[in-house]
Amino acid sequence: MPGRVLIVEDEQAIREMVCLALSQGGYDCLEAGDTNEAQQRILEGLPDLILLDWMLPGMSGIDYARKLRRDKLTQWVPVIMLTARSQEEDKVRGLDTGADDYITKPFSTRELLARIKALLRRSAPQATDEPVEVRGLALDPVTHRVQSGDIKLELGPMEFRLLHFFMTHPERVHSRERILDSVWGNNVYVEERTVDVHIRRLRKALTPSGHDSLIQTVRGAGYRLSAQD
Repeated sequence: MPGRVLIVEDEQAIREMVCLALSQGGYDCLEAGDTNEAQQRILEGLPDLILLDWMLPGMSGIDYARKLRRDKLTQWVPVIMLTARSQEEDKVRGLDTGADDYITKPFSTRELLARIKALLRRSAPQATDEPVEVRGLALDPVTHRVQSGDIKLELGPMEFRLLHFFMTHPERVHSRERILDSVWGNNVYVEERTVDVHIRRLRKALTPSGHDSLIQTVRGAGYRLSAQD
């Protein structure tokens, strides 16, 4: 599974430490000290995953994460945000910008490698999966396309996996814990609040076709996808 990882971090000592750990784990390492350099590295060869520091000179990591998600070239590339900010609202803000995971400094390289491995595993395409459709909303796991009639919907990688899970398990109430285990994987260090963030993003992505109402909140229990009003 090891692939190419781009580290966007302005502190050289941290970059070297992370790069050494990644190299020992079998990953190819690309380095950038700011977002301009990161964009250059991406144009030279698309990485499989980006480790992105929050505080960077020039454009911040938060703004760059938004840019990565808007760009068709990088919209499917998994992003892990690295930051010294540990408050819950900071984590939610980081995830809201398009990051797929969030790890606070100081962190162990062992935990970082585990998160990278888990994120790459769940982001890998599943070519054997069959297309699914619910109330005119069609999802194709092979092409990563979601559309309703002529309306093509733009979903981030985690929202795509979340929708796929719901569409293949409709009308059932799923707890946050079950959603985390099924979509993120049971060996991933992710808080249950992360589910709420991605549910909001999923509903927003489904709004243009009017399918945001498919995703229902069941108070005190979790979420479900229901074709019934």
